[in-house]
Amino acid sequence: MMSVFTKEYFTMKEEDAILYATTKLDIFAEDAELSCKEIGDGNLNYVFKVIDEKNGKSIIIKQAGPVARISDEFKLSPDRNRIESEILKLQFDIAPGFVPKVYHYDPIMNCCVMDDLSDHEIMRTALLKHKKFPLFADHISTFMAKTLLLTSDVVMEHKQKKELVKSFINPELCEITEDLVYTEPFYDCPRNDVFEGTLDFVKEQIWADKALALETAKLKFEFMTHAQSLLHGDLHTGSIFIKEDSTKVIDPEFAFYGPAGYDIGNVIANLIFAHANAKFMISDDQEKMDQLEYLENTIIDVVDLYKVKFNTLFDENVLDRTAKSEGFKEYYLDSILRDTAAVAGLELCRRIIGLAHVKDITSITNAESRTLAEKICLSIGKTYILERDSIKDGEDFAKVIRKFSQQF
Repeated sequence: MMSVFTKEYFTMKEEDAILYATTKLDIFAEDAELSCKEIGDGNLNYVFKVIDEKNGKSIIIKQAGPVARISDEFKLSPDRNRIESEILKLQFDIAPGFVPKVYHYDPIMNCCVMDDLSDHEIMRTALLKHKKFPLFADHISTFMAKTLLLTSDVVMEHKQKKELVKSFINPELCEITEDLVYTEPFYDCPRNDVFEGTLDFVKEQIWADKALALETAKLKFEFMTHAQSLLHGDLHTGSIFIKEDSTKVIDPEFAFYGPAGYDIGNVIANLIFAHANAKFMISDDQEKMDQLEYLENTIIDVVDLYKVKFNTLFDENVLDRTAKSEGFKEYYLDSILRDTAAVAGLELCRRIIGLAHVKDITSITNAESRTLAEKICLSIGKTYILERDSIKDGEDFAKVIRKFSQQF
């Protein structure tokens, strides 16, 4: 019976996942009564939840296919599943408590088996219901400070770090980022998908702006050549499971060595999408004000807590002699904040203009409101990119958000 999973890869269905759990995994009790549901709603993978109905235990089996679910155009190396399981194990050690536990990785079936986080909710979904998570900024800033600094040359033995760079080379998924984030949104690319009401604004403010084209070109080549930290690579609110007292980061299959600000910028941009949604989808004025204030404060705290934790971790862990030079820590943090602003800007633009949208914006039902929300996001995004050198703390991020939220 086991042999079906030892010969060659095939895309599993629900019944295969049950068979896999019984024959390949030593997780469930002998008297287990297993059921399975395919719960993947993402763009790339198949995700199976296997439950022991008798004993209440459950796990997730995540399988990577050779093409993306969103489009056959994206041919992908299933090696991304190895990358995902390895980085989750690494992050589990570096930042305990913030990622699911991985039990098993299978290179033939390109799948990994991990904790079921069904008692949590996807953060994007929760924010669309306008929920609040007061501990999130503290949790995510700890996760990012640890995973980004503790995998860098500042604190790692350099040869060991280079081995990790080699292990996490991720060409196919990096190419998706290079195309969808850094390239296509900034010209009239056929693959873009712009909302009708926003198209003229995009043509005038984004595609016709030569200064913006130059800055995004610089940023693209920095992304491709700056192997600073081991990134999650896709750290948006759809990659975070959350409940009141717990934050779990999932889906790190875009992981590779790149600029540390990439992860932080993604978190900030996706909180701004939630902010735009709240502005146009909450009808009660007091409730709207509360949610907008909560999201603004969360953005401020993510940045400022990251800075505090970065400084502490740097002082505690710095190994490289030259990195201890007076002024270097400030220079290094400054460069991360500059990249954070830039990437927040790129993400804000690409989710409006490019192929992969976010529900925060697409679920705004009134066409006029959606157009305004998109113009706000694009204006904030463009400002972050062009003025990234002057954005140094949480309040600098918030000022730009307030300016354009009030303008439109």
